[in-house]
Amino acid sequence: MHESDRAADGNSEGVLIDTGDGKTVTCSRLPAGLGDSITSIDQLRHNKKNDATLGIWRVNGTRGSAVLKISTPPPPGAPAGFWPTSDEPTHWNYWRRESLAYTTDLAATAYAEAGIVAPGLLAAVDRPDGLVELWLEDVEGPEGFDWEVSRLVRFAHELGVGQARWAGRVPDHPWLSRRWLAQYLTEGPPLSVDIEDTFWDHPRVAAWPAHVRQGLRRLWVERDRMLAAAEATERTLCHLDVWPANLIDGQGRSVLLDWSFTGAGAVGEDVSNLVIDSFTDGLMDPSLLPDVTEGVTDAYLDGLRDGGWTGSKDGVRTAIKLCGAAKYSWLGPAVLGRVVREDLGTSSYNRDSSPDEAARRVLGLVTLISDWAGEATD
Repeated sequence: MHESDRAADGNSEGVLIDTGDGKTVTCSRLPAGLGDSITSIDQLRHNKKNDATLGIWRVNGTRGSAVLKISTPPPPGAPAGFWPTSDEPTHWNYWRRESLAYTTDLAATAYAEAGIVAPGLLAAVDRPDGLVELWLEDVEGPEGFDWEVSRLVRFAHELGVGQARWAGRVPDHPWLSRRWLAQYLTEGPPLSVDIEDTFWDHPRVAAWPAHVRQGLRRLWVERDRMLAAAEATERTLCHLDVWPANLIDGQGRSVLLDWSFTGAGAVGEDVSNLVIDSFTDGLMDPSLLPDVTEGVTDAYLDGLRDGGWTGSKDGVRTAIKLCGAAKYSWLGPAVLGRVVREDLGTSSYNRDSSPDEAARRVLGLVTLISDWAGEATD
């Protein structure tokens, strides 16, 4: 069913949304479930540098609430931004992909039998100005950063069961991403890696053991080889943005948000990202890294088996390491550069108060990335 056919009947007067940057946008349709009028609008935390997203808001009405996400195409002739989008359906950041994932029911059904669901679709509206309004269920419950390790482990098992179904048989929807990881690393956001050889021995990163720094340096030099090895592993249907900010426990259900990147990926690629991206921004206790790494990896492998997959567990362990090392080959050098230059960066999620704090906080993480790179290629 086409997106415009899925728009819910409701108040057609629209609502004026404050985008938070001095601009406003009028929505063309409101879901009926919100009630007779809007009581408040709250901007939700998201990546404001992504060119595909105008904004995300929680819209509260007299009878209920909903989440509104507005997607926007690349303006003709405009230079690509920090997180460039595209009209090309297989592009890593194709601007219409999430609305298509919802309106075709892929988001709702991809892993549903395993216990993972997406927020319910309330309305999808093709606007006259070319933008797309996506109105989604406002799911209440603890988000992933508030989950216990055991809850993340449960989700990883569900993810394994869900992705076993698609191993070796990714759907042929033309709008699914293809070679997402390669595109992200070569055409995606600038990775802010501008370092000199002397930085690796700078006193401010002396807390990083020499073998870790050597491993990170080697990984950065050999990142193309790591990517090629990751791409040679078995494929399945991946979400490609699995991290705690996109997880909600909705009355015991695992709810997975943001289907903008979904497409073909490695068996193990999503769980690899879950491990690393749980700790990149300081939103989860770094001391939990070993338990999360072991717990979610083992649970994912068990889930694959329980879902009927019969491949090599050792092969998936290697794929997890290859994907994590390839995708985050830039992280160690980027943190190194910021520490030496005393630059905190501009992430919307970062809670570090100083570059030195960031260097100490990510010690376990960069050690894991260095170890994964070495183990995956030995």
